[in-house]
Amino acid sequence: MEASPCCSCQKSKAPLQCGLCSGALCKGCAQFVEEGRFSYDPSVSEDLTKGVYCPACYDGTVLPALHAYDELMAKARNVSVYFKTQSKETRLMKRNQQALEVHGCPDREEALLRLAFLSAKAGFGTLLDVDLTAEKVRQGAYQTSVWKGTGVPFQKD
Repeated sequence: MEASPCCSCQKSKAPLQCGLCSGALCKGCAQFVEEGRFSYDPSVSEDLTKGVYCPACYDGTVLPALHAYDELMAKARNVSVYFKTQSKETRLMKRNQQALEVHGCPDREEALLRLAFLSAKAGFGTLLDVDLTAEKVRQGAYQTSVWKGTGVPFQKD
């Protein structure tokens, strides 16, 4: 990479490059977004996974997406969850939505939060008939569990 000045502060040494506008950046001006920041959203834009942004692109594009993601995550934490074993409490609720599925989660809590995130993103506040199952995965002498789950979204009146 040739020595081009920083697009923000005009320093002569700019080793980084913005993920959106491809402008040269110094480490002091660069805004960083960690790699797994949008990990719960399967439909995140490719532009938001670059990692390094100039201040203008960060304020204009990345920051609003971060705020929207954080609001959605807060809604996901408040989603009401009814497991399959609680069918007596939910027998009068209609299950007219397609079931949501998640696969490949490292633990039970993450599988449940991923289901709740998908439900909150679709605009629902309740998950019905949640079923979480673990599958043992063996790699030589090492053994771990991979979780998967399903749930039907529902909106209370």
